[in-house]
Amino acid sequence: MSETVNVSNVTRRTVRQLADGREIIYYDERDVPRNAVDTRELPARAGASELRYDPLRDEWIAVATHRQTRTFLPSKGECPLCPSTPEHATEVPEHDYDVVVFENRFPSFAAMPPVAASRSASALSPARPGVGRCEVVCFTADHNANFADLPPSRVRTVIDALADRTQAIGELPGVEQVFCFENRGIEIGVTLDHPHGQIYGYPFVTPYTRAMLAAARRHLPRSLMADIIAAELVGPRVVAANDDWVAYVPAAARWPFEVHVVCRRQVPDLPGLSDTERDAFGPLYLEVLRRLDAVFGIPMPYVAAWHQAPVRVDRELAWLFLQLYSIRRAPGKLKYLAGSESAMGAFVNDIAPEEAARLLREGASSEG
Repeated sequence: MSETVNVSNVTRRTVRQLADGREIIYYDERDVPRNAVDTRELPARAGASELRYDPLRDEWIAVATHRQTRTFLPSKGECPLCPSTPEHATEVPEHDYDVVVFENRFPSFAAMPPVAASRSASALSPARPGVGRCEVVCFTADHNANFADLPPSRVRTVIDALADRTQAIGELPGVEQVFCFENRGIEIGVTLDHPHGQIYGYPFVTPYTRAMLAAARRHLPRSLMADIIAAELVGPRVVAANDDWVAYVPAAARWPFEVHVVCRRQVPDLPGLSDTERDAFGPLYLEVLRRLDAVFGIPMPYVAAWHQAPVRVDRELAWLFLQLYSIRRAPGKLKYLAGSESAMGAFVNDIAPEEAARLLREGASSEG
C-alpha cells in the first residue's frame, strides 16, 4: 500500500518499499499514483558499520567494509538511479519521477542489529556499532541533467524533500546530526553519474560542526554568523543576494572556489525554513552554480554541503548555510589535499577569495 501525504503546499510524499525492505520515498509536484513494485531478487541488506574512537583527535571513524562492493561508474544503460524500464530494473521501480529518496544499499551507517564488539577495541579506543541512516536523493529522472539545469520549482521540491528527511532521520534512535550533500564530478569521487545527492544520519556530532559551534559560543553574546553576514554585505566578496539569502566567498576560503549560501534569518536546519525562504533559495543557488561553471567555461566538480544544527545539542548556536566548493583551480589543474592539508589540516589556497568572487560575479547570469 502507498502512503501519500502533503509535506508542503507544493510537494506530495509517497512511501513505498523496495524488494529487500528498504524504504523508497517519492516527492511529487503533482498528484501521481506510485504503485510500481520492485520485482528484483536482491541479497540481504548490509549490516551497520563499526565506529572506532580515535583518542588522539577525539573523533569517531566509521569502518564500513561492505562498501567495497558498491556500484562504480556504470554505463548509462546500467545506471541504478534512472527509472526502471521493462529491460532494466533499477533502484526506482517507477517509469518516471520528480524527486525520489531511498535507503542506500551500501550505507556507511544503518539502523541494523548491533554487530559483535570489535576485537581491536580497547579502553583508549572503544568501538560501537555505526547505527544511523544513509539515503540517496535523486534530483531528476533525467540522467544527463545537472543540478544547475533544474527549474526553480524543482529546486523547491528538492528542498522540501531534504527538509522532510532531515526531520524524519533526526527522530531515529541514535542519530545526532543530519547531513545533506551533493558530490558532482568524477574529480570529486562521484561513483554514479546520475544527478543525485545523499543524506547521512550520523550517530555523533561531526568534528567540523563541533568546531563551528565552539566558535559561535566564544562569540556570545553576539551572533557570529549575523556579524559575518553584515561584514560580507559591505565587502568585495558577495556573489549574489536576495531578500532571504546571501551568497559570498568567505574571507578565509579554503578552496579555490568556495561560496557560502546563508539564510539571512537564523534558522537551525532545513525544516525551519519558511515557504518564502524555500522559494527564494532556488533562483539564487541556480545563479551561483551557473556562475561557477562559467568561470573556466567547463563544468566544475563540486561539493554542496548543508550545515545544520545537531539534533539534540547547541541548536540555539547553529545557523543554517550551504557550503559550495570546487577543487578546480585552473582549467587543467585541481587543488589536491597534500601534506599540509591532509596531515595538518592547514589549508593553503591558491586563489585570493576576492579574486574568486570577482570571477564568479563576471560569470554567467541566472539566464545563462
